[in-house]
Amino acid sequence: QGQLVESGGGLVQVGGSLRLSCAASALIFSSYDMGWFRQAPGKEREFVAAISWGGITKTYADSVKGRFTISRVDAKPTVYLQMNSLKPEDTAVYYCAADRKAVTSTSAYWGQGTQVTVSS
Repeated sequence: QGQLVESGGGLVQVGGSLRLSCAASALIFSSYDMGWFRQAPGKEREFVAAISWGGITKTYADSVKGRFTISRVDAKPTVYLQMNSLKPEDTAVYYCAADRKAVTSTSAYWGQGTQVTVSS
C-alpha cells in the first residue's frame, strides 16, 4: 500500500502565497483521483480541491475558487495546491487524499497533514 506525504505548509501573511505538495510513494496513485481537504480548530474537515487522474477534471470549494489551483505530475506522482491571496480563514491543517474514484472525507488514503497559518 502507498503513502501520502504533504509538505509546504507554514506561516504567511494575509495576501501571501504558499504551495503545498503531496508526494505519493506508489505509482498506483497516478491512476487515482487526488485532492486536498482542510480542518480548522473546532471545525469539521472540509473539501478544498480535487483533481482526476490524468488531470482532466478539477473541482474547487467555492471559498477557494479563483485563489487556489490544484495540479498533478503523475510521473512522480505528486499533487500540488498553489494557494494565492491567502486569508486568515484559510488557516487550517491541510490534508492530501487519494481514492480510486472521487475523493471524499471517507477516502481510503490520507497524508499526515501540514499546517497553514495565515496571519493578519
